[in-house]
Amino acid sequence: MRAAHFLIALLLASPALAGGRPGDFDYYVLSLGWTPSWCAETGDTRQDAQCDGGAGLGFTLHGLWPQYESGWPEGCPTSARPPSRRQTAEMADIMGSAGLAWHEWKKHGTCSGLTAGDYFALARRAFGQTHIPATFSPLGHDLRIAPEAVEEAFIEANPGLDRATIAVTCGQGRIEEVRICLTGDLQPRPCGADVARGCAASSALMERTR
Repeated sequence: MRAAHFLIALLLASPALAGGRPGDFDYYVLSLGWTPSWCAETGDTRQDAQCDGGAGLGFTLHGLWPQYESGWPEGCPTSARPPSRRQTAEMADIMGSAGLAWHEWKKHGTCSGLTAGDYFALARRAFGQTHIPATFSPLGHDLRIAPEAVEEAFIEANPGLDRATIAVTCGQGRIEEVRICLTGDLQPRPCGADVARGCAASSALMERTR
């Protein structure tokens, strides 16, 4: 009996629900990653080209994620054809690499109910309508900043946003992502509690763009 209770608790604690139905979700999360943080944590070890000096990448598109009010679907079974190499390569300008575009389609795009082409077009539109604060584009020096200050900068640059529609994440002492919650037609909306939780640190590092 105790084993059954443990299994139920484990399932309830897991926010990701593999095998959801394509198109069955509540809203989108637009995730913008701070490239210097990703490079310091992962990309430098891989010798990824987007981490080279002179690349100049700051906030890039991590993904556009179908989301439930609590948790999210991922890896949904879909009859949609996977993206071609050309389609993933065309996303590298805003995502940093074709490999990330492929990964995001498999994990999140398959749950959108869209074709790969339409999903990438929607993600590009969501990224394009979001104004990156001038403070961060580019960032010429390392900056230690409160997550709330990053949120406020995005809210000021994007009048449709407010504190309920945005969250900043951090890890290893660095600002990692800005997450913006959007309706199916890409209008700002309040985030679910799990997304809104954000970064609990009083401040975190944003390394300069390279």
